[in-house]
Amino acid sequence: MGDQWMEIFGYKTQSSRKALCIAGYILSCGALLLLFYWKPEWDVWANCIRCSLEEADIVLLRTTDEFRVYSRKTVTWISVSALIRSRSDYPATAGEDSIFSKAIMKPSLQVKSIQVQKIRYVWNICAKHFQKVGALEDHHTCSAIHAKFGSGLTCNEQYVRRVICGPNTIDVPVIPVWKLLVKEVLNPFYVFQLFSVCLWFAEDYMEYATAIIIMSLLSIFLTVYDLRQQSVKLHRLVESHNNIMVTVCRNKEGFQELESHHLVPGDMLVLKEGKTLLPCDAILISGQCVVNESMLTGESTPVTKTHLPQADNIKPWRMHCAEDYKKHVLFCGTEVIQTKADDRGVVKAVVLRTGFNTAKGDLVRSILYPKPMNFKLYRDALRFLMCLIAFAAIGMIYTVCVFALNGEEAGEVVKKALDVITIAVPPALPAALTTGIIYTQRRLKKKGIFCISPQRINMCGQLNLICFDKTGTLTEDGLDLWGLLPSERNCFQDIHSFPADHSLPWGPVFRAMAVCHSLIVWEGKIQGDPLDMKMFEATNWVNGHQNEGQGSTHAIVVRPGPKASCAPVEGVTILRQFPFSSALQRMSVIAQEIGGEKQVFTKGAPEMVAMLCRAETGN
Repeated sequence: MGDQWMEIFGYKTQSSRKALCIAGYILSCGALLLLFYWKPEWDVWANCIRCSLEEADIVLLRTTDEFRVYSRKTVTWISVSALIRSRSDYPATAGEDSIFSKAIMKPSLQVKSIQVQKIRYVWNICAKHFQKVGALEDHHTCSAIHAKFGSGLTCNEQYVRRVICGPNTIDVPVIPVWKLLVKEVLNPFYVFQLFSVCLWFAEDYMEYATAIIIMSLLSIFLTVYDLRQQSVKLHRLVESHNNIMVTVCRNKEGFQELESHHLVPGDMLVLKEGKTLLPCDAILISGQCVVNESMLTGESTPVTKTHLPQADNIKPWRMHCAEDYKKHVLFCGTEVIQTKADDRGVVKAVVLRTGFNTAKGDLVRSILYPKPMNFKLYRDALRFLMCLIAFAAIGMIYTVCVFALNGEEAGEVVKKALDVITIAVPPALPAALTTGIIYTQRRLKKKGIFCISPQRINMCGQLNLICFDKTGTLTEDGLDLWGLLPSERNCFQDIHSFPADHSLPWGPVFRAMAVCHSLIVWEGKIQGDPLDMKMFEATNWVNGHQNEGQGSTHAIVVRPGPKASCAPVEGVTILRQFPFSSALQRMSVIAQEIGGEKQVFTKGAPEMVAMLCRAETGN
């Protein structure tokens, strides 16, 4: 499988074994079925025989962490025969080197698949393993993405991909109450309590047994109510973004409007002027965008995205872009607040990932399938349980010996022995834990704090150190400009302090401060990197937009403000921005004084900028 955190084993159902298991269910009055519900691997081992993944109709997955949790998945078949008119047609329909052509079996024209935690995997016939679909393959180079997907998919290609990948939705169905109730009731602790209560009734402990029943029912209903509320909230949170009208480019067929749940990896999206909510992850291949990514990152600063370069090399696009690949990717759930077309006319993006494969999908999956709790805590809890069982076993042996020596009836001896086991495990424990968690959640909610995995609240009492991920969480992230130290003729000049009685004189440094930034005007305010904002504000110039031509092309124009010193130009137009790259350690802009010539301004790490300068200039 594509994910390294899972091991996968193939099994084939055997009729004779299945018949024996059904007989076991009946003879054990459902106890064997309950055991298999708790232990899915035992169910697979009892009903199936081991085989290769190619022949398997059941697969068993095991996590590679310390917990080694098993899960059982049934293999399903997807038919694409109705979409492919002839066998010779299918390579052209799916793309010869894509997973879609490698997954279609001949002559049946079917695709073998499994679904794991909302992600679909299909059987790769050539590589002999299950491979994730719903995302563009990583092996594509920058030039290949432009060449293969720059004109869009044909209708036939789109239909095949849609059937194999599934809909582009992050669908979180509201779990029915009866399902939540059954799942909670079948918890091993409550099954043990049911056994205990039956035993106490047999021994005429009526009041105690009734009190435990009431507490357990209250605990179950509170848990089910809490889980149902979470399910409804999560469903409402993601439902509204599943059906958005988008414009796609079809190969040889022009533009087409369709609902976003029909999008597939490789589709060509056309981003129009105005605010747009992205329904998928996409690679920008033409134009430039400004995106609000606060939904994913929590950062309110808009981010500038540039198009993927048409680099002609053999490296995969992500490897070629290195750390800066995210500069070209628009993420699902984020909002495009501004587009800037280039000379090709429209802003285009190739769909990279759909559904639960997207960045937003990963976020939702982390809520639906939280990581297991700390292994040390789990191990300590297991040791505690083992100690209780050991004490119960000693007590049971002692009870059997005492009552047998006193000549008690066999039935009475068994009852008393089992009674010791039921008392060893506190019967009110699950009710107390559930009530505590729900009460804690309500207290946290009043403070505006939400927990995606309530079971972890019990661990918080053990914390003695909390680490935060970034400056600005607890500290002030504001910056003030203290001064400027110009360099000319191979030596530093006088420091210009801010604020100063006299303004910074017009010159290359002033022009660089006015135009060499990635600031934008959004909702009437200048937004961007705090350092860029402080440097620009020190010039007393103002930022604005000027439409150019017929398309959605925007040129950013900076002009002297009311408090600015006298400048020999009306303003400067920023024609193209190259946002800061951590790999290049610099950013650049192409600017043009109104009525003047084009110029390039660069700023970045001193050692990097020095490497770009000519030594003979002395700067």
